Amino acid sequence: MPFNHNDHYHPYLLRQVPPTARRALDVGCGTGRFARRLAARGLEVDGIDPSAEAIGVATALGGERITYRHADVTTCDLPPQEYDFISCLASLHHMPFSTVTRLRDALAPGGVLAVLGCAHPSAPRDWLPWLAAVPLNLVARAVVYAGERLNGGVDPLPTAPIRDWTTTMADVRRESAELLPGSTVRVVPFWRYVLLYHHP
Repeated sequence: MPFNHNDHYHPYLLRQVPPTARRALDVGCGTGRFARRLAARGLEVDGIDPSAEAIGVATALGGERITYRHADVTTCDLPPQEYDFISCLASLHHMPFSTVTRLRDALAPGGVLAVLGCAHPSAPRDWLPWLAAVPLNLVARAVVYAGERLNGGVDPLPTAPIRDWTTTMADVRRESAELLPGSTVRVVPFWRYVLLYHHP
């Protein structure tokens, strides 16, 4: 897939970072693309991923103010109330949804948890944005493909492992309402949803 659906939402997710944020955690950071964008905004970033290969690539690519960690966020120690911003891009479906409680507890007061997730549609309101994205996706793929041909080929970096999911949007709405009171869940184009939680 030459058009990266997750990268498309980086600018939107960066706008969710609190203005006074100093520390960030990027869960499922992969090769560190979003972590580097957070660091470029002046944040101290911890990137965590269970893939040793991905962490190796991220570390090799470097980046100031970033610490990468090969670990499983469902079992590793997370300091309480430490992070002003926690991102979780297309990785929550690799773990129990209840992991959001660990991330919630790691948020500093006033911090934001931003999840860009994958789930199966449950209602017509879920299908509409995704069906509308089909022609946009074809155009975006064509543009990216043409750009790659003009610029010498595809990005040689490995991509993070991809896993299918069984979660539905009904599951996401129900569990986020229970575990993250006050959170918002919105279906967005390109077969994703965005969950935002603002810590009191």
